[in-house]
Amino acid sequence: MLSASRRRVTAVCAALGALMALPVGLAPGAAADDVQLQQWYLSAMKADQMWETSTGKGVKVAVIDTGVNSATPALKGQVLADEVPKPVAYGATKDYTGHGTSIAELIAGTGAGGSIRGIAPGAKVVPYRIALRGLKGKSEMAKAPSIAAVIKAVADSDAKIINMSFGDDVSYDQEAEAVKYAASKGKLMFAGSGNDAETTNANLYPASYPYVVGVSAADKTGTVGKFSTHGRYVDLAAPGVDVPLWCDATFHSYCSHGKGTSAATAVASASAALIWSAHPKWTADQVLRALIDTAGRDWPKDTPSNYLGYGLIRPRKVLEKTDYNPGPAHADPLAKENSVGDAGAAPSASASFSAPPAKSASGGGTSAADGTSKSSDDTLPWVAVGTVAALVVIGGAAFAVIRSRRRA
Repeated sequence: MLSASRRRVTAVCAALGALMALPVGLAPGAAADDVQLQQWYLSAMKADQMWETSTGKGVKVAVIDTGVNSATPALKGQVLADEVPKPVAYGATKDYTGHGTSIAELIAGTGAGGSIRGIAPGAKVVPYRIALRGLKGKSEMAKAPSIAAVIKAVADSDAKIINMSFGDDVSYDQEAEAVKYAASKGKLMFAGSGNDAETTNANLYPASYPYVVGVSAADKTGTVGKFSTHGRYVDLAAPGVDVPLWCDATFHSYCSHGKGTSAATAVASASAALIWSAHPKWTADQVLRALIDTAGRDWPKDTPSNYLGYGLIRPRKVLEKTDYNPGPAHADPLAKENSVGDAGAAPSASASFSAPPAKSASGGGTSAADGTSKSSDDTLPWVAVGTVAALVVIGGAAFAVIRSRRRA
């Protein structure tokens, strides 16, 4: 039987292929803003307005992935490799696929030289490399730290957010315990729901573990990607379709039209960083509750969709309200879901985890505040519409995510 780390290597990285649908090279700096023009979600989320209030400064995001190349134009000065504990630091800044580097740039890229600009350009990335496909030979595989060890190390650090853009269809007790430990230490964890909706639609881990926020991917119209795995462990949706990402580990050019829940997970993590930076005294529960409360949807708030969860993330709706009330500091906003335990069971359309009835794309959206009123023009044009079909459409612009343990 394969060990957890060996098995993960074989399972983890189908996602990078999903990331890069069209290998159209976009060299950083070759043409002004070429890459950033591909980042449609920056305007959809009104990033410029959000950055007037918060850039994510003061918040550290742990990126557990294939490693992060800290020398790219977007990441110079953004990667805190020296803060990775030595026992789990092997190869943290070596990325043989480009996946982890892409995720880091989507979170905290500066946009220097026409490169990717992250949703939280003021945040910092702490890189961790695990045994995902792309490591060179058995020697590196053996030296790469386990996911459980890395999560525990991050839990004991001052990083507030853990980004896990990978997935495996098998649950491991040590990982579940590490996740629980990280939650007890006040960390906010995001993971991609997966890219296999058109084949197995299998639940993936860590997204299915309690205390991990599962993220699905949507496009600029608010439609959930056909590939985006759905089920009751999907908590939020974010942009993850038609986004630029590094083509490969040569880091010579970006590829346009990338897709996957891995990317969506990065956008979700960065959105949380913006809110936490603006409200440094808030807890992980309060930051997550704010994301859930303000998510775009037009179905009852207490009936999450199997495709979009509680809706499309809209951090601007938190940042623009100076007196926003995040609720109690230590009340889990996903207590209902987490009390069920492991989300490994097949997605159900029953009880509180059912998807809302199908609606047309032209339907109105709910306001973040109450989940019932119609959205106005100033709401982010990410108004989710629930569906039991394979696609979920949301009026206006939406985002998508890349998830994986195969890099999602």
